[in-house]
Amino acid sequence: QVQLVESGGGLVQPGGSLRLSCAASGIIFSISDMGWYQQAPGKQRELVAQITRGGSTYYADSVKGRFTISRDNAKNTVYLQMNSLKPEDTAVYYCNAVYGMNSWGKGTLVTVSS
Repeated sequence: QVQLVESGGGLVQPGGSLRLSCAASGIIFSISDMGWYQQAPGKQRELVAQITRGGSTYYADSVKGRFTISRDNAKNTVYLQMNSLKPEDTAVYYCNAVYGMNSWGKGTLVTVSS
């Protein structure tokens, strides 16, 4: 059974930082492409960052230079370091794994507000 469990969300002031984690089980993590998506209220889910099994990364223009995605294959975990957070980053953040199939976590809420 595939499980992706996100953690690390919360309330942060503009300009602050958060680190999201996604722990995976039930998949061969090292050969999976991993991604983080955000879904703001009333909007579609959008790709924020992705890291391939080979370590290549992709970032949405809105987060380039502020967010960093990384992975630890020994811990079956993918991270999203979010710096210089803005109110418009407020969303539920979902972890995604692609390994021939496509799996999602339940999400973690990030709220950026003063």
